[in-house]
Amino acid sequence: MAKIGIVGAAGYTGGELLRILVNHPDVHLTCILSNSQAGKLISDVHTDLLGSTHLRFSKDLTPVDVLFLCSGHGESKKFLAANDIPWHTKIIDLSTDFRDESEGFVYGLAEFQKEKIQSATKIANPGCFATSIELALLPLAAAGLITEDVHVSAITGSTGAGQSLSPTSHFSWRNNNVSVYKTFTHQHLAEIKQTLGTKKAIHFIPYRGNFSRGIMANVYTPYSGTQEQAEKLYEDFYANSPFVFLSPAAVDVKQVVNTNKCFLYLQVHEGQILISSVIDNLIKGASGQAVQNMNLMLGWEEDLGLKLKSIGF
Repeated sequence: MAKIGIVGAAGYTGGELLRILVNHPDVHLTCILSNSQAGKLISDVHTDLLGSTHLRFSKDLTPVDVLFLCSGHGESKKFLAANDIPWHTKIIDLSTDFRDESEGFVYGLAEFQKEKIQSATKIANPGCFATSIELALLPLAAAGLITEDVHVSAITGSTGAGQSLSPTSHFSWRNNNVSVYKTFTHQHLAEIKQTLGTKKAIHFIPYRGNFSRGIMANVYTPYSGTQEQAEKLYEDFYANSPFVFLSPAAVDVKQVVNTNKCFLYLQVHEGQILISSVIDNLIKGASGQAVQNMNLMLGWEEDLGLKLKSIGF
């Protein structure tokens, strides 16, 4: 049993990690840190975990085999600088702090560099939009088929904004509403370009949706092949990826919410290829992907503890 610690466990991604890991067969939660909730039962904050765990939040770091960092962006660097983490402790950071693979961190997109993750001790978990968009484009990039600019229109649920309230996350503003934000400048663009290795422009329009969780990204770019060639390219590329599936019909967000899956739907039309990509922003886009990376780092089956059921309806 691997001993697990979570820093920043009171937030959305920390809560999702707890929900997954309390049911993971090969881990033991021992160190659940939260400055704001220290001393409280975990189930007092994540109330759906009543009956699943009797652990309490703490402020004190104890030795663990794997440490997940779920605090806000910029906080991971501060935490690591302020704490002496043993060299053998594996670290998985869910913030943006190390996605440029600085300070010995490896970018944790398993479908991109599984072997590198398996031998790593420090993982930078990808961003949620980045995960959805990268999975849509990786087969094209690997085949050298991104020859022109890429256009992306993607929408995310309100949990993508984190737990802290802002004017655009209040129910009264978000409900029955849709808006764009950070047009062409979203922070995930840097890691997307780094992963795809393309110098072509990626024109990204992110939307805020009036739902809680999930991402749909619609990605299109010029393509000279046929529908059949595109489908074979994607099927071959993801043949050994347990969480990415090519759909024969148009996809929707509810198919993947509460799972670590990504569903892709391809359409080739008049010299363009459109890839629709759907994920759960909190699971495949954050905490589930972090557990996937932990499994790989520890030499376990990639999908261990991640055979989750979608909400369906």
